[in-house]
Order: sequence, then structure tokens, then C-alpha cells
Amino acid sequence: MSGKITSYLDCVSPYSYFALLHLERNREKLKSHNVEINIVPVFLGGINVGSGNKPPWTLPAKAAYSKYDSERAKRYFRVPNIKTPEFFPILSLLPQRALVYIKEAHAQDFTKIFLDIFHAMWENGLDVSKPEVLEQILAKHFSESEAKNILEKANSAPYKQRLNDSTKEALDRGAFGCPWHLVRNSEGVEEPFFGSDRFHFMWEFLGLPWQDQALEQAKARAKF
Repeated sequence: MSGKITSYLDCVSPYSYFALLHLERNREKLKSHNVEINIVPVFLGGINVGSGNKPPWTLPAKAAYSKYDSERAKRYFRVPNIKTPEFFPILSLLPQRALVYIKEAHAQDFTKIFLDIFHAMWENGLDVSKPEVLEQILAKHFSESEAKNILEKANSAPYKQRLNDSTKEALDRGAFGCPWHLVRNSEGVEEPFFGSDRFHFMWEFLGLPWQDQALEQAKARAKF
């Protein structure tokens, strides 16, 4: 049994946060089945424009529903402190470009820093699109000089282009939002999965052993 999950994520998307948390919590189990995880930073704004999609908060019906869905997701993924910051949405280009460089130059720290950026924005209410805020987050993992170097790389032409390339790759693979997952099973067949609530379908597609949600029978009440 083997396979690969390629997940296209953006820090501006709370559902990308949920997806990354869930994948990380299951990383060792997936590894035991020879399933590889590849996290790819992308620019969700570019995916929306390229696919013709619109953010849910711009559509009244979706905006009204999202408050229920987000509360359920917060409970399920065990991140009760998530809240939408006042400055939302952000232009996520800087942190996403920085993550592209970090994945290349500091692969061992990549996922941890991605989660820290999510945590800073969605739980601590910090605007990670601001260079000084992002530098503070990076300084927890790197020296002051390397944190500044990462910001410089994020603003350089090569890493601007690489984020563009990964965003186009996601679009070419059918993406219309984030999180977007491309899953390849042991037979080499690939299928797309959208969102943070399709993992049971992904496990099924990969042929992994998993347990479905089971509804229990009501217990009989004692009669007096």
C-alpha cells in the first residue's frame, strides 16, 4: 500500500489550517502505509481569479452558513480559539512566498512554521502579511539575520515566480479554492479532493483501513 497526498494551502484560509492540522496529526499513520504528504504554498486570491470562484463571504447565503460551519469545524479539529481577525482578508503574498523559500531552504522547519503562521493569524489575531509581524514569527525559529534573509527572498523575483508557478499548477490540476488536495493511490491513479472534510473519502481512495462514524442505538431507560 502506498500513495501521495499533495495539498495546496494558503494561510488566508482557515480551512487550510484545519487540513494541515489533520494531516500532521495523521502523518505517522500515513507514513506507516507508505503515503507521502507534500504541502504546497499557493496564493488563494490567484486561484479564485483563475477559476472564477468567489470568496464565501462575498455571497450572502454562503456568509450566513459559514458561521455554523466554522463553529463545527473548530470543535472537530480541536482549535476552539480560532476567530476571524478584524483585518481579514489579507493579501497573503508575502507569507506564502516566504513559505516557498522556507520549504526549499529549511525543509525540516517548513510545516512547523506554516502552522505557526496559521496560529498567529487565526488564533492570536496577528496580521501576518505585515513584514514586521512575519519577521517576529520567523525569529522564533531562525537567527535575526536569517529571518531578514527569508523576507528578502520572499520579495525577490525568483520566489514571486515560484509562488505564481505553484498557484498555476493548482489551477491546472482543477483547483477552485483551498485546501485543494491531489491524491495518488498505489495504482498511480490521481483524484482531486476539496476542503477539510473529505479525508474519509481520501482514505477510501488510498485503500487505507479506517473507521466510519458509527451512530449508536439509544440506551433503554430504566422503568420504575
